[in-house]
Amino acid sequence: MNKEKDINKLKILAANIRKNVVRMVGHEGHTGHVGGSCSSADIVAALYGYKMKHDPNNPDLEGRDKFIYSKGHAAIAQYAVLAELGYFPKEDLKYTKTLGCHLQGHPDRIKTPGIEVGTGSLGQGLSIAFGLALAMKLNNQDSKVYCVIGDGELAEGQIWEAAMASANYNVDNLIGIVDKNKLQATGPVAERMASDPIDEKWKAFGWNVVEIDGHNMEEIVDTLDKVDNVKGQPTVIIANTVKGKGISCAENVVAFHNGSFTKDQYDQAINELDELIAELEAENE
Repeated sequence: MNKEKDINKLKILAANIRKNVVRMVGHEGHTGHVGGSCSSADIVAALYGYKMKHDPNNPDLEGRDKFIYSKGHAAIAQYAVLAELGYFPKEDLKYTKTLGCHLQGHPDRIKTPGIEVGTGSLGQGLSIAFGLALAMKLNNQDSKVYCVIGDGELAEGQIWEAAMASANYNVDNLIGIVDKNKLQATGPVAERMASDPIDEKWKAFGWNVVEIDGHNMEEIVDTLDKVDNVKGQPTVIIANTVKGKGISCAENVVAFHNGSFTKDQYDQAINELDELIAELEAENE
């Protein structure tokens, strides 16, 4: 195994996820949740491209690991990776959020291969993830549930009910990942419902806590491996990220929480990502 090349492949996957996100949103007056999809793209790439047990040819694989986007509005990043890995044709992505397409604004388990649950009513995803993880343990399955939560979403009380219950039942096959990009729909998280210190809160609820750079692929991969060894308590990874990461016009811009591209912005974003992908592919040769 060439670890450097494997990390590079994950970086390429993350860049393609972001490129697909841009294409799904487009530039014809459509809007999409660019910011949170791109801030979590590296985590999504690491989970699907490296860590999770799953099979694009058999989405209902017995014993698979499960991914839950509690912040379901970022589902376009999940659609992007599912298409890249062959769960459905990439051609479908251009119909995202159109009437009759299986790729809607929030994920739909019934319609879309690879989606585990419908999410998007914020605060509920961790409760579902807890239930799935507990069921796996009761069935003696060696599988994990990974749940991505927005930092703005931490204002929802149900998150903390689920956190308390997960620790109470020692659900150590549950990994929560907080996408800490510091911006929510209407502005900075700290000015809406301040959640810091996040790490101390999760520790107080009985979780193992790890804090990382959510854009450092090697650190993400190493952390996902290390938390496999945590027993007796759930783990939360606090991933420090940048809203809109990888798209210069969208980085740290609150308007791109759910925004639209001008034609110039769209072209610039695609060009930036194409250049990055070319550089990474050259390094892999």
